[in-house]
Amino acid sequence: MADQVTFRDFAGALMQGDNEAARGVLATLLALEPPAAAAATEHFRTQMAADPGFMMKAMGMRSAVEARDGAQLEGLLRDCFGLGPAEAAASARAVLAR
Repeated sequence: MADQVTFRDFAGALMQGDNEAARGVLATLLALEPPAAAAATEHFRTQMAADPGFMMKAMGMRSAVEARDGAQLEGLLRDCFGLGPAEAAASARAVLAR
């Protein structure tokens, strides 16, 4: 399962209230250590609850990945998951390598 997870799996786990599964999926997708994945999951969950338009923004990651636009993807990872610049750059590389 680890190599086959998607952002859809992350969102589904989060919406079902399975934070542990969401953190695990995110750790795999973004190549994050567990504490960073937990913080990123919480940031995403908080943003999702606070902003009705947030999911549309998060869905922009798909376009960035399809376009192979690392800079756009990094920006979205920073905004959507609260990653710092170095983490976002490393995560974008991991996502684009999948």
